[in-house]
Formats: sequence, C-alpha cells, structure tokens
Amino acid sequence: MDSNTKILVVDDDEVVRLSYLRSLANTQWIVESTRDGNDALRAMEEKGFDVVLLDLRMPGKDGMEVLKAIKDKWPETEVVIITGYPSIETVKEAVRLGVCDYLAKPVSPDDVFNAANDAVMQKKWTLHRERMNQNEVKSFTHESEVR
Repeated sequence: MDSNTKILVVDDDEVVRLSYLRSLANTQWIVESTRDGNDALRAMEEKGFDVVLLDLRMPGKDGMEVLKAIKDKWPETEVVIITGYPSIETVKEAVRLGVCDYLAKPVSPDDVFNAANDAVMQKKWTLHRERMNQNEVKSFTHESEVR
C-alpha cells in the first residue's frame, strides 16, 4: 500500500497547502491538494484517496460537511482534521463521525508527517483486520460445508 498510498490535502490557504505538501514530499506516497471542500469531493470521486488532511473552515463546504460526505461515501478513507479553530464541539463531532486524528494549527512539518503516517498505518491495520475476518468467515463456511 505504501507506494500506491494516496493522500489529499484540503486547505483554502495556499501557504498551508504548500507547507503540508513539502512536509510529505520525501515520502513514497502520492500527495495532491485542493483548496476547498467541493474540489476535495470531486477529487475523491475521480481518484479516491486513502487519507485526507482536512481543514475545517473553508469557503463553500466546510470541513465537517466534507468529513460527513467522505465517511458516508468512502468510509475506509482515514481523515485527519487540522484546524486553526479547534473547539470541544468540533472535536466531539469529528470523533463521532470517525475522524482518525484532530490537530490544532499551527502544526510543524513533523506533526503533519506523523499525522499522515499514523492515518496510513490505521488504514493498513483496518484492511488487515478486514482480510483476516473475511478469511475466518471463508474458513468457517468451508468447514461447515465439509461437515
């Protein structure tokens, strides 16, 4: 999954987007960016992404709307919220919706890399568990048929 891992950075601030892209530049991941929620959902439709680094306050669709849409349509995608406007309410809502991590700006390049890496690892473990569960079901079904 590493060399095919796709990460989408979504932030309306160009300086922030470029900073995150630089933080992830020396990885083997495919990293792209968009400037708003509508563009992010279009990118998800067109390419699908494993991990999304998502700002909350953006013009058009805000980050919570985008998070809801991603989790509804692509529940296997891991989302990391990185916001300059953290609040208890948005943390609670984000966790309820299945966010992988929630960071308050400003963040360092290491913070961005670590959050993305943790989300990639979370996705790997989730996929591994799903495969193991499918194999257990297949094995159980096969054993039942043999009996």
